[in-house]
Amino acid sequence: LLRQNEALCLSRVRMVRMFNEYLPALIAYFSYLASGVALLVVFAMLYSKVTPFDELALIRDGCTAAALSFGGALLGFSLALASSALHVNKLEYFILWGALAGVVQIAVYLFLTRCIKGMPQAIMENNVAVGILSGSISLAVGVMNAGCLS
Repeated sequence: LLRQNEALCLSRVRMVRMFNEYLPALIAYFSYLASGVALLVVFAMLYSKVTPFDELALIRDGCTAAALSFGGALLGFSLALASSALHVNKLEYFILWGALAGVVQIAVYLFLTRCIKGMPQAIMENNVAVGILSGSISLAVGVMNAGCLS
């Protein structure tokens, strides 16, 4: 019985040690994950405010062009966030670089609306080619953003 109690105590000590070893990594993981999700939500809301149409309403109505354009912007932004999480070792810098990546993505949209005449209207009219072009450019800029962060 004494040996069983000793084994149980040693087992508990090992579990506590293991928990204490992994706790900082778990806290860091969940901090980055929660911050990343929050940045993604804020980006999506700001992006939607910049565009002259409601992406989610258009997507609910089956507008493929809006889904492609919005999806490309979200993916491009997410790539920059992922690169920042991988290469930055402070949460504050991760948030800062994420905010900068969001500004760049929004600037790309604004630049595209000046370069492609009638782009917002074309997306609202479900011009899939324009949606693909807009989403692809947003994705390409996101890849470049991610590369610049590495």
